[in-house]
Amino acid sequence: MKEVILCKYGEIVLKGNNRNSFEAILLKEVRRRASEVGEYTIWNMQSTVYIEPDTDEAQAMLDEVYDRMKKIFGFVGVARAAVCEKELGAIIETAKAYLPDKLAGYASFRCEAKRSDKRFPMASPELAGEVGGAVLSVMPRLKVDLKNPDITVRVEIRDRGAYIHAGQENGAGGMPYGSAGRGLLLLSGGIDSPVAGFMMMKRGLYLEAIHFESFPYTSEAARDKVLTLASELCAYSGRMRVHVISLTKIQEALRDNCEEDYFTLLLRRFMMRLATRLAEQSRLEALVTGESLGQVASQTLKAMHVTEDAAGIPIFRPCIGMDKEEIIRISRRIGTFDTSILPYEDCCTVFTPRHPRTQPELEKVLEQEALVDVTALEEEAWNSRYLRTVRFGDIGY
Repeated sequence: MKEVILCKYGEIVLKGNNRNSFEAILLKEVRRRASEVGEYTIWNMQSTVYIEPDTDEAQAMLDEVYDRMKKIFGFVGVARAAVCEKELGAIIETAKAYLPDKLAGYASFRCEAKRSDKRFPMASPELAGEVGGAVLSVMPRLKVDLKNPDITVRVEIRDRGAYIHAGQENGAGGMPYGSAGRGLLLLSGGIDSPVAGFMMMKRGLYLEAIHFESFPYTSEAARDKVLTLASELCAYSGRMRVHVISLTKIQEALRDNCEEDYFTLLLRRFMMRLATRLAEQSRLEALVTGESLGQVASQTLKAMHVTEDAAGIPIFRPCIGMDKEEIIRISRRIGTFDTSILPYEDCCTVFTPRHPRTQPELEKVLEQEALVDVTALEEEAWNSRYLRTVRFGDIGY
């Protein structure tokens, strides 16, 4: 019995004349991820991408491909389906052979049918009834529940065949990765910034990441934690370039020359300038941060205005209106939470002021900033940068 994967489009169906460009990006990503596992024939038709194994080895790896497809932005649903001829007898026999394993453990079901190919002679309700009856003939203990079934069996009559599956799982949603421009994620070791990165990737933004460290005040374990977070985000993006810059000299200069209350604000302004410089060099068009309004002292409205003043390109803050519990829920769902809570320090915890300014005035901040050699400090930090490219599951950087 031939089994395939069906991946259903999301927002792409709403696109007009440029829909083909979004489909091309999506198909390229599907082919890349599937080719890493085995040999598959892949095509798109009727707002669906079809993935068909070419070899027995590829068929045996269908579970892995299925998991990968669920993490590709642009799909709202992914299903494994048996395929057969568009003939009632073949559909009935395929349903009897294929569905019992899929329905084991469920108490109730319903059957739905959809005819994309209107040449099929039976109406959809009639076909659904025939397939439902076939299921009951081999699984008589199952109950039919049209309103609240435990699982829904679907029969889809499409151009190339009949497809039978027992429910579909949610896809990642959103828009194809890389279809909405290029950005730079300020990736710390916390909970918020990986979630912010995920949310912007879901909107189609290609992302690279920048991480600021303060060795020896921060450890190599703290750096590796961030690289692990990047690799976990790669479950959705495939790979990610992570740029690392040391802020040690900057933080020591601020400690020695500026009022303590302004340390965090001044440091974040340095981060914004360095991130902007890197973004412009790498042809990245926006910065992405995990800021949430009012969550900490540096994320009040006035504090964010002070730090944003130092950036030369737009800043996206997808978590801005979310509370911590909402952010944590997403973090758990995308698989970054357990890494985020590992007890390793980050640069923002070094020389943390006891009473940080929460309602700063830009003029006063600039006066403090003038007490250090901004240009020289930025140049020294810039020269410390290095690059790592990580992939999903990378370990031992």
